Amino acid sequence: MESFRARRGRRARLSRHRSLLYGALATVVVLGGTAAGTAYVKARAYSGGRAVSSAASSSAVASEEASVEPVVRPTVDAVDHDELLASAVKAIDVPDGVELSVAVLDLESGEGASYGDGAFDTASIVKVDILAALLLRAQDEGRELTAAEKSQATAMIESSDNASASQLWRTIGQAAGLDAANERLGLAETEGGEGMLWGLTQTTAADQLRLLRQVFGEEASELSGASRTYLSGLMERIAVGQQWGVSAAADGSAWALKNGWLPRTATGLWDINSIGRVTADGRDYLVAALSDGNATQARGVSLVEAASVAAVSVFVGQDASAAAAYQ
Repeated sequence: MESFRARRGRRARLSRHRSLLYGALATVVVLGGTAAGTAYVKARAYSGGRAVSSAASSSAVASEEASVEPVVRPTVDAVDHDELLASAVKAIDVPDGVELSVAVLDLESGEGASYGDGAFDTASIVKVDILAALLLRAQDEGRELTAAEKSQATAMIESSDNASASQLWRTIGQAAGLDAANERLGLAETEGGEGMLWGLTQTTAADQLRLLRQVFGEEASELSGASRTYLSGLMERIAVGQQWGVSAAADGSAWALKNGWLPRTATGLWDINSIGRVTADGRDYLVAALSDGNATQARGVSLVEAASVAAVSVFVGQDASAAAAYQ
């Protein structure tokens, strides 16, 4: 737990920009080149990922038969998706005292972007991780989930039932079992909550993207095809009242998500998180948006939705000015 508390100290470096700088954002995105397009903001919800950048190096062409002056080709500046995302986040009203981290990954290109590197309480988004750990356990034992486990998994994901989550938390071996599964899944920045406090598991937006890649990616996943289909299917059938968050960044064609919300008794402030896959303009994106210190649940929901829209806007060519509508 200490390493995650230490990470919280770094979160003081995160910017708190509240002015709606959409004109500046549009300029930054256009300067980024056609690969970035203009920012997309439909405003409803975004989740860390990795930023991929590359630059074409200069090359010289020389003749083997005669002495020829080398021809230097001009370099091509790579699109910095992290920078574009940071600019998009500046257009969001992040209240003083609220911490925010968001990450996005384009599944087709493998390119991603992230903003913020702090550690957050998972609240109920950990239920995806719990089920992934349970499915790994079943795979190792060469069996399918039992009828009871399937019933609990359905209630835990679709309706966010806490009693079912607690039962499956025990089944996987609580924090030790989650941490062991996460080592296999590649989640190096996630640590299970103490005792039965699964909602206080600590994680980062980047780690949540790694988890989502295990669920929705087809390459190098520890989860079998059947396990991925089962888990993603549950995330596509979230109860009506819980269909907020990253789904805001979808174009209406498809999404799969899990949200988390937790009021902290010591402060009265809310942890609000959302993770999942969204489809926009025919492409699939993984998004993780994490926040804490929200004055109300509603304000936290609006914030993660705006952050999700801003994240997808980095890759989808649409106007970013609608993101504020979610706040």
